Amino acid sequence: MVSKPIAIKVLVQLIERAYNDDVNTYLIEKCGLNPTASPLIGLVISSYCNFFSPLSFPQVLDLGLRVNKLGNSSVSYEVGVFEEGKDAPAAVGGYTHVFVGSVSRKSSPMAEETKDGLAKLLKSVDKKVAKL
Repeated sequence: MVSKPIAIKVLVQLIERAYNDDVNTYLIEKCGLNPTASPLIGLVISSYCNFFSPLSFPQVLDLGLRVNKLGNSSVSYEVGVFEEGKDAPAAVGGYTHVFVGSVSRKSSPMAEETKDGLAKLLKSVDKKVAKL
């Protein structure tokens, strides 16, 4: 039997991996970013994950992705982790990417295609109620 602290650590790592995969898939499919060939890469400079209700195997989870802040060379994402069929998130996590030259590692503005794709996920401040 796995001890609770180890099981919790594994769950947190799985959730973080899921939202990392969600963000990277979006960047590749919708923002024209090719991590192996692009002159820019995103470095994670901060991350977090907060749990509001228990999650466990074999629950089916839905992820909701949004952009909270979009700058010239950085973007802050937030991912809601929802138990299938539920409206309230069981967990909310996120991180901030700073885009840098893949060789120089110096901060650089995002390509317009990348920024335009991310802008589609930008959180609306006009809405009074948001899912996350």
